[in-house]
Amino acid sequence: MSSARQKLIRLATELSAHEGVTHWAISMRLFGKGDFFHRLENGGHPRSDTYEKALGLLSQRWPSDLEWPADIERPDAKTDSQGVA
Repeated sequence: MSSARQKLIRLATELSAHEGVTHWAISMRLFGKGDFFHRLENGGHPRSDTYEKALGLLSQRWPSDLEWPADIERPDAKTDSQGVA
């Protein structure tokens, strides 16, 4: 998987399907606003700090009964959503 945008969309898609909710719900849980993934799907690109924050938040909230995609590097569980251990 090549871009940060594609990775975040894929993770949100898998998580939303698993939980039976929309991307809007996932975005609200992570950022307190529902349009983050909508903007990515419409061609937006995350800044590197936003990508790292989103990846960390997704990893923290990822259900134990859903396998994290093998082709997307998962942040260290000891690292918080700001990238600080």
